[in-house]
Amino acid sequence: MYLRHIQRRKNGKEHAYWSIVESRRLADGRVSQRHVLYLGEINDAQERAWARAVEVFPDEAGPPQTMALFPEERLDPTADEGVPVVRLRLKELSLHRPRHWGACWLALYLWRQLQLDRFWSQRLKPGRKGTRWDLVLAVLTIYRLLAPGSEWRLHRQWFESSALADLLGVDFAVADPHKLYSCHDQILAHKSALFSHLGQRWRDLFRAEFDVLLYDLTSTYFESDPPLGENDKRQFGYSRDKRPDCVQVVIALIVTPQGFPLTYEVLAGNAADKTTLKEFLQKIEQQYGKARRIWIMDRSIPTEENLAEMRASEPPVQYLVGTPKGQLTKLEKDLLDRPWQQARAGVTVKLLPQEGELYVLARSADRVAKERSMRRRQFKKLWRRLHELQAMKLRREDLWMKLGAARQQSPSAWRLVAVAVHATEPTFTYHLKKDKLRQVRRREGQYLLRSNLTETDPAVVWHYYLQLVQVEQAFRNLKGDLALRPIFHQEQTRIEAHIFVSFLAYCLHVTLGQWLRTLAPGLTTRSVLEKFAAVQMVDVHIPTSDGRTLILSRYTQPEPDLQLLLARLKLELPAQPPPRITATAGGNEAAL
Repeated sequence: MYLRHIQRRKNGKEHAYWSIVESRRLADGRVSQRHVLYLGEINDAQERAWARAVEVFPDEAGPPQTMALFPEERLDPTADEGVPVVRLRLKELSLHRPRHWGACWLALYLWRQLQLDRFWSQRLKPGRKGTRWDLVLAVLTIYRLLAPGSEWRLHRQWFESSALADLLGVDFAVADPHKLYSCHDQILAHKSALFSHLGQRWRDLFRAEFDVLLYDLTSTYFESDPPLGENDKRQFGYSRDKRPDCVQVVIALIVTPQGFPLTYEVLAGNAADKTTLKEFLQKIEQQYGKARRIWIMDRSIPTEENLAEMRASEPPVQYLVGTPKGQLTKLEKDLLDRPWQQARAGVTVKLLPQEGELYVLARSADRVAKERSMRRRQFKKLWRRLHELQAMKLRREDLWMKLGAARQQSPSAWRLVAVAVHATEPTFTYHLKKDKLRQVRRREGQYLLRSNLTETDPAVVWHYYLQLVQVEQAFRNLKGDLALRPIFHQEQTRIEAHIFVSFLAYCLHVTLGQWLRTLAPGLTTRSVLEKFAAVQMVDVHIPTSDGRTLILSRYTQPEPDLQLLLARLKLELPAQPPPRITATAGGNEAAL
């Protein structure tokens, strides 16, 4: 194995993307390369660390080990001593029940590293019939992390195809559908305690700090038939999923710049963003105490009243928020004479102190190129469509409909074009708004930020705001990788419990991602889980001469690329399970 890099030019810059590649000798003598791990962009120190790790694993495997087996045909060395012997019928060896083991083992390892096994065993006591609710919840969470779907699919298909029963020491009873659904009814009461527990574990494991908080909201919709109950949180509202035809709930989330989620709340689907901040300020103070924290938010969340309360509190709550672009028009004259300062390569800023606040106008060269390209593409599409419509012979009503459709498809470009429909005839004229275009070009790639921070280093302020992408990444992981939607539950408490289980799975996801950033940079959580998923467990059945069956449950040995990954993550796989043997021919099993 060796490191390979590919140079690519993107947005005027050279980028190097790295992979670990394995050479394999083919039957005809040729050599083929197989990409083992994609690392993406890594820095020089990370490249050297990976190179040292690859050197530990030579291309050639070590000498094979010979094991002494005693098949039925071989003479028994102890026969003369009068000791009874049971021979193995190796010719009749068979393999049974292949199932996923590696990814399940890694997910359970993360569960125990966060000490969630202890946390839930203290709060979810065994049921009257001995049901281990903490283990049922572990199964639900690991399923959500590895192969998200409905509880019915977990019961009918997934649990049997996984090795969780072997790893947890349980039977199929934990995947009973009634137990899976009933578990949802018991977990919401422990949300607050869980947030405190996770915060402490992340401090212990990663020295996580919670002095910078990222706050944002998203929504998830339901394809159900309203009207619903008066107090039901499923309501129509502003849909971030572009599904205004469906009822939804709003999820408000607070994460740290490292991606650790501190708390979340499920709100009514018609909750306005600006009404949520005050509640969360109080929630964080109650959960983690008053401390110097910096809140970073999008422009739609805080109101002037919120910001005034944050400045007036003792100690003052510091914030950095985006502002509507209309605010830029008001401050444009004051900002005009301010000098541009270099925040980092390709990013310049202007600072404007005003009435106890600091306004920051930031301009990114990469963002300018991206927004300009998007505008040109949309404008060309709209201009071409208007030219086509002008040449058509349409009724007046049809013309209005087609113009409306063109406006909906290219809303940003439409603001740059003046369209005038003739008062009496179904014709129209159009022309470019040159003044508006000049204004748009001047503001492309610019952001106006607002803060009460005393920090005046432009690089620090810009870096703080860029961290807001972490909470957006959290929402992408919840909706995409962990398949938060669709939600199959109908009762409100179980809907919230479903989101809670998804939150638990995201905590495992984030913990693994943090380890990867430290020990195996360049790898993603999903790529590592897929690598571990290659390790399967099978039951080896060997009949004996007295009619019984020796059963060896064995996980497959990891390939060299996974051995490399295990070494980088400082993980050791557990010992193989002990063998079992059926008590009688075709009877029950007993451990040896």
